[in-house]
Amino acid sequence: MTSSEFTSNRDNYCYRHPDRQSFVLCQRCMRTVCPECQTQAAVGVICPECMKEDRKNRTPAQKKAARRWGGGGAIATATRSGRPVVTYALLAVTSFIGLLQLIPGLNGPIQGALLFNSIFLDPRLFEPWRLLTALFVHGGFIHLALNMLALWMLGQTLEPMLGRARFLAMYLISGLGGSVVVALIAPGVSTVGASGAIFGLMSALLIIGRHIGANVTGILLIVGINLVFGFFAPNVAWQAHVGGLLTGALIAFIYTRTRRREQRVWQIVSLAVITILLIVAALIAGPLILNA
Repeated sequence: MTSSEFTSNRDNYCYRHPDRQSFVLCQRCMRTVCPECQTQAAVGVICPECMKEDRKNRTPAQKKAARRWGGGGAIATATRSGRPVVTYALLAVTSFIGLLQLIPGLNGPIQGALLFNSIFLDPRLFEPWRLLTALFVHGGFIHLALNMLALWMLGQTLEPMLGRARFLAMYLISGLGGSVVVALIAPGVSTVGASGAIFGLMSALLIIGRHIGANVTGILLIVGINLVFGFFAPNVAWQAHVGGLLTGALIAFIYTRTRRREQRVWQIVSLAVITILLIVAALIAGPLILNA
């Protein structure tokens, strides 16, 4: 198609403003919309009619959550309604490493390279990245499957609500909190698995659900059962569960108190402070306890 044909094509003009040329399509109805009619979504844009239809089809619980939690207008609502891409990415990376562990001869080297133990915070060894790499390696197929099922279920709810960056921050910092508590309470114990991060997501769902007025009895029961099970089950680092649970709850509390756009800086600063305090606690207190 030549330039003149492309320009004269009526499909290249906004369906609501026929005098305005545009080459952007609504991701829902695939009609052309001009900049004034575009609402940014997770992928592409949405036109006003599709946005109106999306709002009309929301359940009462979703509307209540949008009023009490979203607070960001149409753009925030559209962005948070996208697919949980971060959840899928975490599932893919962790599952890939877990499947590699099933190959004969690879499990030992992979665990040895990624597991966390407070001895790796000693200056003579010093591999602090293990505080996070332990989240991506597991002790067996059942361990992996249970954690990935929990991640998939929790991510479907939390990531669209929080947004991708906040969800990822919560997952990683909660996992970091789990590893730090292991270093402080159980120095010398090796740990693997995403359980700390998963418990962080569970406590976050509990805090945020309570904040928007949802019935959190079922969530509280699940958290309680999993927490108690960790205390009595053999070869389970319950310290990581407790650390992730407390860290996730703290982050969720910060999110509920810094929802407005003008509070975004305070939200980022708060997360940075939590991360720094956890790292400092691990680097200073961990080796001291281990060598005591």
